[in-house]
Amino acid sequence: MKYSRAGETLWSEWDGESHSDYETSSLIFYTHGHVDIHNDVVRRALASAIQRDGSVDSLGQAFQLLDGKCLSDQGYAGNVDGDPFPTVCDVDGLTILGETVEEASPVTFVRIYV
Repeated sequence: MKYSRAGETLWSEWDGESHSDYETSSLIFYTHGHVDIHNDVVRRALASAIQRDGSVDSLGQAFQLLDGKCLSDQGYAGNVDGDPFPTVCDVDGLTILGETVEEASPVTFVRIYV
């Protein structure tokens, strides 16, 4: 039986559009829903995602990044015209370019400086 961590697939690296805080020296991860990033399960899942992404070699290093400079915020995102990558939007589904997403879903973003 394969071992599975609780919350293992909770976080993904942001490949979407219109995240205004994108910087080349940072990683942005997101999860669906508005979650408390100080919750132990959520925090462990994020550290695991950072390690699986290849940004660090160990969970310990991932936790060090989380203990360092990282910022979190909550917002909304959805897909525009079937685009596979989500776009940041407001609660009503409107993007900064004036487009409307198919369905605005709550998301939590975490920007981690590397």
